[in-house]
Amino acid sequence: MCGIVGYKGKKNGCEVVLKGLKDLEYRGYDSWGIAALNGDIRIVKDVGKISEISLDNLGLEHSELAIGHTRWATHGGVNKINAHPHFAQGETFALVQNGIVENFQELRGELKAKGHQFTTETDTEVIVKLIEEEQKSNNDLKAATISAFNKLKGRNAIVLIDKETQRIIAIKDGSPLMLGIGENEYILASDISPLLSHTKQVIFLDDKEAVVVNDTYQIFDIVSGEEKEKKVQTIDWDVEQAKKGEYPHFMLKEILEQKHTIKQALVQDPELIQNIAKEINNAFGVYAVGCGTAGKVCLAGTYAFSQIAGKHVNFAFGSEFPNFHHFITSKSLLMAVSQSGETADTLEAIETVKDKHGKVISLVNVMGSSVMRQSEYSLLLNNGPEIAVASTKATTSQLALMILLAYASAGRYDEGMKHLNEVSDKVGEMLGENYLSSLKELAEQIKGSSDIYIIGRGINYAMALEAAIKIQEVSYIHAEGFAGGELKHGPIALISQGMPCIALVANDETKADMLSNAMEIKSRGGYIIGVSPENNEIFDYWIKVPDVGIASPIVNIVPIQLLAYYLSVARGIDPDKPRNLAKSVTVK
Repeated sequence: MCGIVGYKGKKNGCEVVLKGLKDLEYRGYDSWGIAALNGDIRIVKDVGKISEISLDNLGLEHSELAIGHTRWATHGGVNKINAHPHFAQGETFALVQNGIVENFQELRGELKAKGHQFTTETDTEVIVKLIEEEQKSNNDLKAATISAFNKLKGRNAIVLIDKETQRIIAIKDGSPLMLGIGENEYILASDISPLLSHTKQVIFLDDKEAVVVNDTYQIFDIVSGEEKEKKVQTIDWDVEQAKKGEYPHFMLKEILEQKHTIKQALVQDPELIQNIAKEINNAFGVYAVGCGTAGKVCLAGTYAFSQIAGKHVNFAFGSEFPNFHHFITSKSLLMAVSQSGETADTLEAIETVKDKHGKVISLVNVMGSSVMRQSEYSLLLNNGPEIAVASTKATTSQLALMILLAYASAGRYDEGMKHLNEVSDKVGEMLGENYLSSLKELAEQIKGSSDIYIIGRGINYAMALEAAIKIQEVSYIHAEGFAGGELKHGPIALISQGMPCIALVANDETKADMLSNAMEIKSRGGYIIGVSPENNEIFDYWIKVPDVGIASPIVNIVPIQLLAYYLSVARGIDPDKPRNLAKSVTVK
């Protein structure tokens, strides 16, 4: 969602912020803006891609204090007026926001009644006017900002620059914000990416914390007003990991990195894995929760726990989980899965469990993320930054760790590690030039399709759903995933001559039924693309995958990731930045 960058130091803040916003492009946005202080505050903002903007295009003078923003519209249309930053009356400060003010209509009405006039449709302008109103009774901008922020409902982070004191004031509650500490410079960002070129020393702000940055920094609790000491943490990501290098797109780079990332995800403290397994076994009610792709990983996890450990794990999407709060107790355990660790609906699910004093374990890729900090136990994916909006390498690492936890819960940790390391090696063997060429050829063949079906059974039902997401989000082809056995209950009516239908056929107890389902589609004119360890006469096109037993979702989803990528390229779409989507969904 929206991206924030702020800078205070000796460098040209405009240049630092501009580069930082380009580093955040992958989050998804529709407009951008930068505010810089040089005597007065000047703002430049526009609709469109900031990647096409150079420092000279901005026309801003050298400034040691600047903030910037990439906007993903929620309140108000996509236009220059609604783009951030927003000025205060008299241009005394400028502000950017990430999040949603859930009570903005109520606050806007109250402020209008007090004589405030609005020029935008955004909820962000409500924050600006609310701070101005608070300044009438408290001239100190920091105090007025904190007082105004405490009246907001919803998940929000704000950053403002103050003309008079030449400082940055920032507050967060629910939306991500972190402070990078460099040599005589400070960088605020909603993501680690903008920090990597400057420092690896980071303070992750917690909810209801404010930071004031001048020649140094101070962190405050916005409820008690007390100053706080915070631990400085070291990021282990490398700046080169966030670059495309020789690849045309991040998505392809990240798919091919799975030669190594699955094995990297398995590099965990065995004692930590065993402790998490004990918590799972001792819990009364275990829930696996995620959103989007992470949700499909959780669904696959329920099958893995059933088959490997004989344990029942409940599944819900993060947005739906609060509806089941009636069943949550202090003995409940939530397994939260999120690449970014900032997914708003997953965080709300965590709050639901925390309210009942239950426990949380998490699988995340971003160190210091909100999900990680709210978990009793957390496993990092060790994947480095995942830049493309469509999740690829994080998905297979999440699947591997979920399966490993199932093995550990069954008292078979060593067996699980051996098996999953072998799977990782086989994924590496898959990703050769001939394999890529065959999937590129298939993409060219079916790129004109208006619809694609994907079917799976057992643990691969979840991958049928995930395959549909991948194809939808980057190629814009309508794709749907189904349990193979559900076709006869309605969807088979939509099969038409030549419609591509992908069948995920694992060499397990579901194989015979899956082949029957594929034949039912073929008999009605469907074009069958088989993803399977063995070819079959039913398949019109065969994508070979290794036979890896319960880990079949890992090897089955990789070729679909590649197919989705090549479909996107063949249709002239940028796979890294699909329309209307954001990498980190930080609003509900």
